[in-house]
Amino acid sequence: MIAADVVRPEVVALSAGQHDLIQYAMTVAGLALFAQFLWTWRSTGEVGARYRTAAHASLAIAAVAALSYAYLVLKFDQGYTYADGTYFPNAEALNTLTPRYMDWSVTVPLLMVEFLAVSGLVGARARSMRAALVAAAFLMIFTGYLGATVDGAGTDQTELFVWGLVSTAFYAALYVLLIRVLRSSKGSMSAQAYASYRNAAIVLLSVWGWYPIAYAIHNWLPGAGWTTTIQVGFSFADIAAKVGFGVLIHKVAKLRTAEDVHAGEQTHPEDVWISSVKESEGVQPLLKGVVLTGSGEGARPLTGPGGTADAAEGGARTADVTSTERTRHREQPDRP
Repeated sequence: MIAADVVRPEVVALSAGQHDLIQYAMTVAGLALFAQFLWTWRSTGEVGARYRTAAHASLAIAAVAALSYAYLVLKFDQGYTYADGTYFPNAEALNTLTPRYMDWSVTVPLLMVEFLAVSGLVGARARSMRAALVAAAFLMIFTGYLGATVDGAGTDQTELFVWGLVSTAFYAALYVLLIRVLRSSKGSMSAQAYASYRNAAIVLLSVWGWYPIAYAIHNWLPGAGWTTTIQVGFSFADIAAKVGFGVLIHKVAKLRTAEDVHAGEQTHPEDVWISSVKESEGVQPLLKGVVLTGSGEGARPLTGPGGTADAAEGGARTADVTSTERTRHREQPDRP
């Protein structure tokens, strides 16, 4: 039945089963995001310096979202009073949904930074696209927040509808920009890396479809069942959009790191492994003051006047350094 007046989802009484299901979904989402934070923190070194911005953005996203869910679970526990088999909302119940917008105001722009960090765009083009993506992402969330909470206290159907249209305009702009980035990146990475990059975009764009649907439910379909649908849907959409997307972007970053090592464009001290397949050997950067003699597998590090043999050996395998790097270091004079 279509509602004549808007009822905020947070102020609807819940059955014991509905309350427990929402609490379960929130707790699982919080724990999944905390696990993502720990995993990303531990695996940041697997990614080359060129793509490490993606890992740092993923780390920040997981940290912010995990803290947000800790707050949501606490407020959800405090926001309902149990009586006669039903959970009745109290004043704290208003803090069981709106903090999500504050989380998204930070994490959705960071998702754009994460996506762009492994793309084929560089220099001024990358900077301008990053500014456009971050701005559109923030405005999409902020205008939705105005309609759902601020103007009309989230109970005015007209305000919800108008701000929903504005938010949808930014939502559509994000789709166009993300697809443009995806297409522009195809020629700059291998087919394997591009396939994972495309899958990451599909996951993100598909999952985002839930958010306007939930916003529409808020506007037109009140009731405990729909409140449960919104809360559970948001929780599992956040897992897919932050954890699932983050794992795929991390894979792209590792594949691109391996490609750059093979091309001699950068060094990476560890072997790059994906699904137990070695994508590239570890290559140590040259140490300052160390020059090479010989070539190929016969290359040997020699120390300058300020170095030691142990220090040179500690720099690890110079045999994998490109011929360009060898020439450059041979031509550098020893410094007294």
